[in-house]
Amino acid sequence: MIDLTKMNPGEIILLGCACSVLLTLHFTIQLLSQHMYYWKNPKEQKAIIIIILMAPLYAAVSFVGLLDFRGSKAFFMFLESIKECYEALVIAKFMALMYSYLNISISQNAVPDEIKGREIHHSFPMTLFQPRTVHLDFRTLKLLKHWTWQFVILRPVCSLLMIALQLLGWYTSPISWVFTIVLNVSVSLALYSLVVFYHVFDKELAPHKPLVKFLCIKGIVFFCFWQGIVLEILVAAGIIRSRYSWLDVEHIEEGIQNVLVCVEMVVFSVLQQYAYSVQPYSGDVGKWKAKKNE
Repeated sequence: MIDLTKMNPGEIILLGCACSVLLTLHFTIQLLSQHMYYWKNPKEQKAIIIIILMAPLYAAVSFVGLLDFRGSKAFFMFLESIKECYEALVIAKFMALMYSYLNISISQNAVPDEIKGREIHHSFPMTLFQPRTVHLDFRTLKLLKHWTWQFVILRPVCSLLMIALQLLGWYTSPISWVFTIVLNVSVSLALYSLVVFYHVFDKELAPHKPLVKFLCIKGIVFFCFWQGIVLEILVAAGIIRSRYSWLDVEHIEEGIQNVLVCVEMVVFSVLQQYAYSVQPYSGDVGKWKAKKNE
């Protein structure tokens, strides 16, 4: 039995994070095994499995960062790149899942007649590049898909360049800001395409709880991104500072971020039990299809 009184604060935090990772894995494996048991729709459930693995991946990568607490900047950048590249894949799979729910196939040019001609209302700043009102057709859907996939391609390319520049010692602050701006514009465009898609097909997608599914994905990214910004502000304000000569404030910031991510992923793995429930595949398939068509 572990005696907490004989452990220092660092060891207690590490133990707590390890328990959080194990809990995240438990809830995710539980949901994953349910989908594997009721393997009724491989096209949809493959996408769901990739999506629900996002939480344990984030938790595991953050825990590795805690184990090598004083790793190099290139090491931490590599860990962040793993999470962010997987995020890009998840966004693409979420879009594919929504297309599957609607029985839309871009590759086969299969767009149901009942959804053709619907209006898409763009907002600023997209109106600088697109008409305010666009009628839905095959080309429009293909454009929305391209807006999503550009991030899937751009994110890994930028990650490789960032790591290479860091190793060469060329990753300066101005270059860092260029990558930050490019990636933020890219991910914003990808998320915008998902929001537009949701608004156009909200009635058809309603039985599938798309908003809850999307918020599980965006919530993970949101917390990781904004708490990172808050931590940077606290460091700049001097609220977070190092009291040890052997540890700089940047490593403390990374450590706090990793601890928070480990704990938060437990919450999101529980929420995924509801958002990506196996119920549509475990019950009467005929009744579920009838409910979809109501």
